[in-house]
Amino acid sequence: MKSICVFCGSAFGQRVVYQEAAAELGRTLAGQQLSLVWGGGRVGLMGVIADAVLAARGQTVGVIPGFMVEKELAHPESTELIEVDSMHTRKAVMAERADGFIALPGGFGTLDELFEILTWAQLHIHAKPIGLLNIAGYFDPLLAWIKHAEQEGFVRSNHMNMFHVADTPEALLEAMRAHRAPEGDWSTKVSLVRG
Repeated sequence: MKSICVFCGSAFGQRVVYQEAAAELGRTLAGQQLSLVWGGGRVGLMGVIADAVLAARGQTVGVIPGFMVEKELAHPESTELIEVDSMHTRKAVMAERADGFIALPGGFGTLDELFEILTWAQLHIHAKPIGLLNIAGYFDPLLAWIKHAEQEGFVRSNHMNMFHVADTPEALLEAMRAHRAPEGDWSTKVSLVRG
């Protein structure tokens, strides 16, 4: 891995621990010479992680739609800033530029990005590692829902291995480096049941 795409909130969240963890991840990425690929924003956790990477002399690649640049939301000091025409293009470019993906706490946009990249892994569009940095148990309810979906037959058991969960950047990156994509064709066990 040479670059990590981080999905995270454009808000800070209610607890300072989210900002502290985002900054720690940024310092860790720079310390391990991993470039940050992110949504290019200067606000919220997006800004915190980019600031931390840059302060530690790391490299950043921001990918941001033009309408957000016009609203002055782009990070002014990003090593590289790529302006794109849409949110769809933004996600595609971030995925192309990254060797792995990490989700931090965030809202609808963060979950949209996370689940799209999980779906692409499920469909064998990519085999890159995916991680959730579970700060203060933020993702516990989401993980419980994913387990429920598996138990109800909507998520295959081997797809539970498509992502890694840890509560420190070092542990998460170590797990991601050891990642092996699930084997098999996702479509071979799909069945339609009519009731």
